[in-house]
Amino acid sequence: MAPGSRAAPGKPRGDGDRFIEIWNNVFMQFDMAEDGSVTALPAPCVDTGMGLERLAAIMQQVHSNYEIDLFQALIAAAARETGEKDLGHKSLRVIADHIRASAFLVSDGVLPGNEGRGYVQRRILRRAIRHGYKLGRKTPFLHRLVADLVRLMGDAYPALRAQQQRITAVLKAEEERFFETLANGMEILDAALAGGARLLPGDLAFKLHDTYGFPLDLSADVCRERGVEVDAAGFERAMERQKTQARATGKFKQERALEYSGAANHFNGYEHLAQSARILAIYVDGGSSAALGAGQDGVLVLDGTPFYAESGGQVGDAGLISSAAARFAVGNTLKIRADVYGHHGTLEAGTLNVGDTVQAQVNDAMRAATARNHSATHLMHKALREVLGSHVQQKGSLVNAERMRFDFAHNAAVSSAELREIERLVNAEILANQPTQVRVMDIESAQKTGAVMLFGEKYGDSVRVLDIGNSRELCGGTHVQRTGDIGLFKVLAEGGVAAGVRRIEAVTGANALAYLQQLEDTAHQAASTLKAPLAELNSRIGQALENARALEKEVATLKGRLASSQGDELLTRAVDVQGIKVLAAALPGADAKTLRDTLDQLRNKLQSAAIVLAAVDGNRVQLAAGVTADSLDRIQAGELVNFVARQVGGKGGGKPDLAMAGGTDAAKLPAALASVAGWVAQQL
Repeated sequence: MAPGSRAAPGKPRGDGDRFIEIWNNVFMQFDMAEDGSVTALPAPCVDTGMGLERLAAIMQQVHSNYEIDLFQALIAAAARETGEKDLGHKSLRVIADHIRASAFLVSDGVLPGNEGRGYVQRRILRRAIRHGYKLGRKTPFLHRLVADLVRLMGDAYPALRAQQQRITAVLKAEEERFFETLANGMEILDAALAGGARLLPGDLAFKLHDTYGFPLDLSADVCRERGVEVDAAGFERAMERQKTQARATGKFKQERALEYSGAANHFNGYEHLAQSARILAIYVDGGSSAALGAGQDGVLVLDGTPFYAESGGQVGDAGLISSAAARFAVGNTLKIRADVYGHHGTLEAGTLNVGDTVQAQVNDAMRAATARNHSATHLMHKALREVLGSHVQQKGSLVNAERMRFDFAHNAAVSSAELREIERLVNAEILANQPTQVRVMDIESAQKTGAVMLFGEKYGDSVRVLDIGNSRELCGGTHVQRTGDIGLFKVLAEGGVAAGVRRIEAVTGANALAYLQQLEDTAHQAASTLKAPLAELNSRIGQALENARALEKEVATLKGRLASSQGDELLTRAVDVQGIKVLAAALPGADAKTLRDTLDQLRNKLQSAAIVLAAVDGNRVQLAAGVTADSLDRIQAGELVNFVARQVGGKGGGKPDLAMAGGTDAAKLPAALASVAGWVAQQL
């Protein structure tokens, strides 16, 4: 390395190690077995370790990747946001490195999460946030560095610049969530390590993880910096105890796994909805059985089946399995193992035995409705990516005969205009009425076609590539023959279900028509109620709301006048208790505002006073207590109102001079009001 401002390593006045590795090449030629024997690799290769930062360090004549211009600019930005003056502080290096990694991950569609690559992203972000916390930054700061990163690298990576706003929003949301966790966790961790402890107990590490959302790797990171070990084994034991308890006390318990070691059954449901089959196995109450009697619930395994088993978000088929003398109603179809389908249902009549020949018939209406929803899911996924961006990725789905539910990665609510555009795109594909194409091929060939694959999904060597409209994805579900078979697509709802995950629910075909007809009925009923033509419904609703607001103002005015007149009448009911006027009374028909307004008028007129006013609505009680300024040193309105509220089954609070409360036992109100004078006397 050429010398820069400092002597190069290895020189007499060098200030570094003797050598700095700037490039390494690993020539991979053999596979070594555990016994030490080697086998030649079918495709020898070279793994090279030359990266952009190493090249930059050479060209800029510096000793460390962190000294190159790219990192120096990010380190300066991190120092600006954290207030750290020492630009050589290692925490600034961590922040500079991690903002770059996190931003690029978001631009590639990776959002912080609790599993898979989303969890890696979350760990990177949280480590950077904690280093900012170490430097004294207690509020979100990391997202502010996105603009600096874009200025540095946006020209070379246009996707980074195009998604700057979205990346900033994702990082800010994650920061806001984690800072609460960080503050609580660090406080507990600091207390645990304050006495010079050399080991963090596993139970405490688990409590931090489970109760406060403080991950184990973060606790380990803090402890490592302080020379403290973490009882990882104790953490795992605590984790296993919790899992055991959860399994034991879980509200929903999984059905006992069926033990089946027989032959696989072949699925013929892509081509046929009915077929003749032979019963290979019967299960009753989770155990194997030779026969199934009338009225019994059970599971049938056939040597071949047209029934689709629940998979990929699509529910299992329902239908009928029958013989000349027996009728088995299939409620659901589930996989016992990858190549064996179990038909769950009830034998409505007759007897079935292992070896019997039966006729299997899928409920074709339910299958068709499910297929419409499933096919629309693919069209919608493509439309979401077109409208919202290529970062949209499927996070889960549920498809049945009634509706479709689709979860996807996106960090903001989908606007009404965006939903309309998504609906338009999907329905345009439906109107085009293009044929659906399914091809079975090996996974490598499928990848070359550009088919969308779900991250984390396990695919076999042979996969089904589905082309429907302008969508191409891998899918093993059942689908329509042409896009026009879907009929109509309508979004029902959109909302958030988790951090960075949105959900859309929609309907198709007859269900979409029924939904629109229901909306139409509702609109007609509203128009009829307002005695307006349907076309004038919006304007009439606006008029009705304006009238209602005007009436509310008029009622408020009348209540104020009523309160004023009642207040004058109540003045005569005040009693003198050691120089303080005490008044406790009920105001029929009053609301909270009326109570407060009347209370203010009475305090002005009574000078030195303690007042309690009440209103009753059914069995509920509203209370207001007020104390004049010259009496606050002896009586507090909050204490007074709570004294009364406890007697009527409630509680409340407020300022020393004005407090509100509620109760649920109106029958006890008269006695409670009568006790006020005595309570005031005890305070004086």
